[in-house]
Amino acid sequence: MKFDVAVIGGGPAGMISAGRAGELGAKVVLLEKNSKLGRKLLITGNGRCNLTQAEFNVREMIEKFGPNGKFLFSSLSKFGVKETLDFFNNRGLDTKIERGDRVFPASDDAKDVLDVLVKYLSENHVKVLCDSRVIDIKKDGNRIAYLITNKGEIVANIYILCTGGKSFPGTGSTGDGFRWAVDLGHNVTELRPALTPLSISEDWVKSLQGLTLKNVRVNVLLNGEKKESIFGEMLFTHFGVSGPIILTISKNVGLLMKKGKVTLSLDLKPALDWAKLDNRLQRDFLKYQNRFFRNSLDELLPQTLIPVIVQLSGIDPEKQVNSITREERHRLVNLLKNLDMTVTGLLGFEHSLITSGGVSIKEIDPKTMRSKLIENLFFAGEIIDVDGPTGGYNLQICWSTGYIAGENAIFSAINEK
Repeated sequence: MKFDVAVIGGGPAGMISAGRAGELGAKVVLLEKNSKLGRKLLITGNGRCNLTQAEFNVREMIEKFGPNGKFLFSSLSKFGVKETLDFFNNRGLDTKIERGDRVFPASDDAKDVLDVLVKYLSENHVKVLCDSRVIDIKKDGNRIAYLITNKGEIVANIYILCTGGKSFPGTGSTGDGFRWAVDLGHNVTELRPALTPLSISEDWVKSLQGLTLKNVRVNVLLNGEKKESIFGEMLFTHFGVSGPIILTISKNVGLLMKKGKVTLSLDLKPALDWAKLDNRLQRDFLKYQNRFFRNSLDELLPQTLIPVIVQLSGIDPEKQVNSITREERHRLVNLLKNLDMTVTGLLGFEHSLITSGGVSIKEIDPKTMRSKLIENLFFAGEIIDVDGPTGGYNLQICWSTGYIAGENAIFSAINEK
């Protein structure tokens, strides 16, 4: 089968790039190895699909993507947050903005996002081949000659690689594209799970499974030295910790663990400095002076957390509050401001939301997403070595790079004819 453009991978980047190329008149085929498109998209945002961030300043948004963020300047300038929202809104998807500038479909259903993309493909006559697994990519000089799939050979003028990363491999993200990129001569940077939960050694952490803490601060320490600090919401699990702020720091934690011991120091009351928290405890202890210590922290902490704090404080739980010493109270303040947890590892790709690392941005034209090594190859989405924090940032990478790749692929395809 011969096409103008062949897109490999039916995730968000693949769908929007194929649709855009088709919209501009190209004969496009979209190859997806799963039985349906957008399998991973359907589970993003716990099934709600945090499709972007309501952040409209390109330069400020780029900073969220770290050192490689500058690579996205051109694509975000051409097809950024506003254009993404217009794309979905104009196709009948109502959206809403929630806390943290996170944008969701008004229906809270990721399927509605997928439906827009599937319709976009259909309207632009993209040939979608599901259950189509690419086995090999054949090269002729500095060009791709054709694809070998389980259903036969695919020949196109232009190829767009949108195979995603290695996270949630059960959805089909098994990292095939990285191998093909290397075979084609590209460099792939170290691949690591990112936006992933952390395992913790302390047993008391596991006893808090299911407890969510809001408005707390986590300080990341390397061999006792603070390296990062983040405020927000976290969750205790059966293996350690998760939640938005944990996912955000996980990439950096993984890098720091190569250098030494990493500890998370949890500040349970970041709104109060040490002295104010001590004053607060004195007021509570005066109010509950005739209670046992174990019954005196109800107004300060969640019920589930109290037994753990009591145990870790070293204060006798049966001790009357009016007999707690100044030294013991200060020890409790220190504990509430510095509750330490030892990180033993990151959960693997099967639990990570995204993959950090990918095809080197030095080998991709940021204005077009075209390979600098293979003249008829483009990249889009998570396969590229750029990633952002938790939220809608990583899907925005897919929308922006995918749209730009599809648009520029058609111009290249015309020139190839």
